[in-house]
Amino acid sequence: IYGEAVMSNFLRRYQENTRLLNTLKIVADIAIIIVAAYVIILFTCYRTNISGNSMQPVLCNNDTVLINKFAYAYLSPKRYDVIAFKTSDSGFDKIYIKRVIGVPGDKVLIKDGKVYINDKQLEDDVFTDNILTAGLAKNELYLNKGEYFCLGDNRNNSEDSRFANIGIIKRENIVGAPWLITSPFNRFGRVK
Repeated sequence: IYGEAVMSNFLRRYQENTRLLNTLKIVADIAIIIVAAYVIILFTCYRTNISGNSMQPVLCNNDTVLINKFAYAYLSPKRYDVIAFKTSDSGFDKIYIKRVIGVPGDKVLIKDGKVYINDKQLEDDVFTDNILTAGLAKNELYLNKGEYFCLGDNRNNSEDSRFANIGIIKRENIVGAPWLITSPFNRFGRVK
């Protein structure tokens, strides 16, 4: 009887220790995953806060966005991609986020409130209202190699390639592609 009690006590403690070790292992695994995810994001992404409503409804004022630094390391932006860029004189303090409308080789013109690419009206544009300010695009612009014409989705409330302080975006000034809204939580999701 004494031997059975000792063995029973030993088995009970062994099971308790095994449960504790399994729990600690799960906690350690979760901590490692969180640290690894943080390190990956730290080295592959910028984090920025959206100021203004120029990209509404895709991005809104005070959204926090992660920008994938390597999105265009080997590929070039395509028409309708949302990109993050700096202007020549802004450094990294000011990052703009806009939608690519014109790509290298395109002729861009804004006439009668509509965007024309290579003499054809842009039909599948995200913005359907008339553009009130043509800016630099009131005269036809030709995009050379490595040049992009970008507009905000909220065209009549956007500082973009139509204005001289931003102008045509050079390939070397593109810092990445916004890919995830992280806050506020009710807007969490991919940038489209």
